[in-house]
Amino acid sequence: MTTDHRAQARALAGDGESTAWFETLYARAETGGATVPWADLTANPLLTAWAARRSVTGPGRAAVVGCGYGDDAEFLATLGFDVTAFDIAPTAVERASRRFPGSAVSYVAADLLDPPRAWSGAFDLVVEIYTVQVLQGPARTAAIEQATALVAPGGTLLVLARARDDDDHPGRMPWPLTRAEIGLFATGTSNRGGLREVAVERIDDGEEPPVPRWVAEFQRSRTGSPRAVPAS
Repeated sequence: MTTDHRAQARALAGDGESTAWFETLYARAETGGATVPWADLTANPLLTAWAARRSVTGPGRAAVVGCGYGDDAEFLATLGFDVTAFDIAPTAVERASRRFPGSAVSYVAADLLDPPRAWSGAFDLVVEIYTVQVLQGPARTAAIEQATALVAPGGTLLVLARARDDDDHPGRMPWPLTRAEIGLFATGTSNRGGLREVAVERIDDGEEPPVPRWVAEFQRSRTGSPRAVPAS
């Protein structure tokens, strides 16, 4: 019998309209009572491939949304970025700090749905990997808005997420994003300064069976100024 490592996460996530369950999952994982299904303990291969393809390097400020155990943040630090990595789960943040003692990355416990106002428009690179896809309804909309609001003038937003067609059933958590939902990262109401789509690719990953995923890059105009988004 194949173990469903996402079963407990799905049960905790419920209808996907809250982020509070992440801490419960990470806390249980610390004692061996749960598995964090997305924690591969290595930088996401789609992120590393994108960075290599685009010759991405610092300096600059980078933010990693829902940083988990820190592998993506540490990868960006090797590229020369001043990285702020945040997660709503204090247990995840503490574990990341322990895994990488002496790291230059700033690990912070913070909620994407209500981030510090000082972060609005503060980052030259914002990386959102698989966080929005575990949310639904108003929480998903708010997460998209808040993620885009982090991007500085001239900055870049990279979004990685599972993909589905408009007429596909969303299924179980993680709930894939449609092309229209990916487009909201550019057209959401927080983007008065304007984010434009640089590239949106739909690819099949190396899993068996393959899982379709979005690799989406956006950029804010250098003259645009994002506004702070009220917490939902």
